[in-house]
Amino acid sequence: MIEARGLTKTFRMPDKRPGLTGSLRHLVRPRHRSHTAVDGIDLTVVAGEAVAYVGPNGAGKSTTVKLLTGILQPTAGQIEVCGIVPHRHRFANARNIGVLFGQRSQLWWDLQVRDSLSLLRDIHRIPRRRYEERLAEFDALLGLGELLPVVARRLSLGQRMRADLAAALLHSPSVVFLDEPTIGLDIIARQAVRDFLRSQCRGGTTVLLTTHDIGDIEQVCQRLVIIDGGRVIFDGPIDVVREQVARQRTLHLTLDADWAGSLDTDLPGTHLSPGTSPRHISIAFDHATYGAGEIVAAVAARAPVVDLRIDEPSIEDVVRRAYAGELGRPTSATPA
Repeated sequence: MIEARGLTKTFRMPDKRPGLTGSLRHLVRPRHRSHTAVDGIDLTVVAGEAVAYVGPNGAGKSTTVKLLTGILQPTAGQIEVCGIVPHRHRFANARNIGVLFGQRSQLWWDLQVRDSLSLLRDIHRIPRRRYEERLAEFDALLGLGELLPVVARRLSLGQRMRADLAAALLHSPSVVFLDEPTIGLDIIARQAVRDFLRSQCRGGTTVLLTTHDIGDIEQVCQRLVIIDGGRVIFDGPIDVVREQVARQRTLHLTLDADWAGSLDTDLPGTHLSPGTSPRHISIAFDHATYGAGEIVAAVAARAPVVDLRIDEPSIEDVVRRAYAGELGRPTSATPA
């Protein structure tokens, strides 16, 4: 569904480094420099695959997505999405893809959500019966029904993300590009979105997901591609990350009283340490061995728990470990 070979994008930018500006000569004859945002990427994604495409800010993720969607034209390399060169056949490519950018919306700001979706139905020429089926599916999995009569500008961030997800998938695209699809959602809505994306993949939809949420990666994707400096530094199964990085969690607990007993949860393999005050403790644990509920129960047996928070590994930590070679050898091999 996605095939890229040697994909490169270089931008020509004004050179504003200190010492190069401020002179009359520079104003008359501006200096420029080149910046390579995507540097010779090879990427193959097959039908029905869910791939997490991650990296630190400025790594080249957004530029790659813009190349795949036809917004940008590559400087060098070859690219096809569903057999189409995106920047040469933008209209044909648009029929095959769905796009959700976390900071941009497909909804018309002053229209009700139902009117925005109705306009998209006409743009994509979706048969009315199929349109109604999709709305029912979105309502069951995303709770879309309650949002239909709401004007887009009155939606909260979480509500807008749910409505935008429906807009991106309304025409049943073959490939979907998602940028932070669970941002601003509560725990229940976030899980509903993850379940929905998994159901779309089972139906044959291909998903390329950029996110900083390790939970999205674990629950939605089978494969992880890490990019940094415009280059792929790791491409492999998500199980590698799950086993080597994402198992570690830290549970921060606020107690109803000062911790008066021994710093021991009776759970082998956990590490308990004092927090910022006598009523705060932190417990590091292996997610594959213990659930957070088990640990909370063990602590609550000694002192009532009034609040809790769980820290998960960050994408930055995953990238750091990839650099250190802890995720195995980077590869760009085509998946089976």
